[in-house]
Amino acid sequence: MKGLYRMGLVLLLAVADAWLSPARAQVLNIPLPPLPANQEMLVLEVDLAPGQESAPHRHDAHVFVYVLEGRVNMQVAGGELMTLSPGEMFYERPDDVHAVSRNASATEPARFLVHIIKTIGAPVTTQVGRE
Repeated sequence: MKGLYRMGLVLLLAVADAWLSPARAQVLNIPLPPLPANQEMLVLEVDLAPGQESAPHRHDAHVFVYVLEGRVNMQVAGGELMTLSPGEMFYERPDDVHAVSRNASATEPARFLVHIIKTIGAPVTTQVGRE
């Protein structure tokens, strides 16, 4: 009887944990190569006015963009143009050129978080010519 009670309690706790825990959806899972010891994580919040875009640039870093509001167009040179909505992500490798980064709307603002794994002291962004 004691073992049955214990199994019931464990099952009850598992169900309660699943019921009380917030729902989780995997947004991105990318393996990273080994990183040198001199790396840092920089997190920026970017607000884009309607129609605003940036010139082509590179980060020489691992870059993760997570859209919070609005819709944004993102593309690395040679890659597919992506239109991202809230909850969606975009990834740039250290050797990518970020060819397109713009608010997809001419009337609504957009906001996203940028997580950058970069070398300590290195510039965040380097402008490049249009490709």
